[in-house]
Amino acid sequence: MTDLRYIEDVVTLRFDAEKCTGCQLCTMVCPHGVFVMDGNRAKLADRGACMECGACQRNCAFDAISVESGTGCAAAIIASWFNGGKVECGTGGTGGSGSSTGACC
Repeated sequence: MTDLRYIEDVVTLRFDAEKCTGCQLCTMVCPHGVFVMDGNRAKLADRGACMECGACQRNCAFDAISVESGTGCAAAIIASWFNGGKVECGTGGTGGSGSSTGACC
């Protein structure tokens, strides 16, 4: 699904194909078709279409998927346009996911 885009190359989505059991839940719950089945396992079809909603992670019982759900990096990048270009992730204020790890970017 290449017509719906978030902000390219900043999505926090991670997928471990080795942990995938092929349950297909990620393909069913993803609103943007980020995952597709490839044989008996899921694969990332369009990582850039991920909107970081977290539905895939919440439904993966095998920890094959991780994502910083919420606004993540997109908020940090957009906020940087207004604060002089400084990207601040994980600050809990404007421009971050609120994560204490600061790992959104």
